[in-house]
Amino acid sequence: MLRQDSQDAPLFGEDDGNTLVRKSNIRHPVVSFFHLFFRTSAILVYLLCDMFSSRFIACMVTIILLLSCDFWTVKNISGRLLVGLRWWNQVDEDGKSHWVFESRKTQSLNTTSGAESRIFWLGLIVCPLFWIVFVFSTIFSLKIKWLAVVIMGLVLQGANLYGYVRCKVGGKSNLRNMAKNYFTVEIFKQAMKKTEGP
Repeated sequence: MLRQDSQDAPLFGEDDGNTLVRKSNIRHPVVSFFHLFFRTSAILVYLLCDMFSSRFIACMVTIILLLSCDFWTVKNISGRLLVGLRWWNQVDEDGKSHWVFESRKTQSLNTTSGAESRIFWLGLIVCPLFWIVFVFSTIFSLKIKWLAVVIMGLVLQGANLYGYVRCKVGGKSNLRNMAKNYFTVEIFKQAMKKTEGP
């Protein structure tokens, strides 16, 4: 069961289209803070852990707790308040799992801020990139004991990124088909330019 109400909440880098009222103020400063706090704290603890502590288990537990707090905060609070998106998994009576992706309706769009949207999408996109780098650096530096921690960071933050991209793009649409259609259109445009000549 996929449910998609609307997809009009501003995406990272998009303008919300309201030129009369500038929506660059942050309406939910505490939510914006914690949206970035747990993510960046987990990354900083991972980077600085070896310098300040030789206790691997304490560092690992701290990082996993920060990642878990981040996952819960982003999924249940900041996504809903900052950009009007939410997703979850629902199990029906037959035991079948259904993913639900929702976005705020257009009428209530005035509660989203362009600045909050940029904070949300920037944090959501940039932090998983760090975990991808950490996975490769852990493998190449042969610090195998850290591999489970960095994979956990990548999976938790990547799951939120995937869920919110599905909410924004549309729960029913296949992301692969969208990318294929985009590149097909771009190739067609380039071919048309070449046939028109100088």
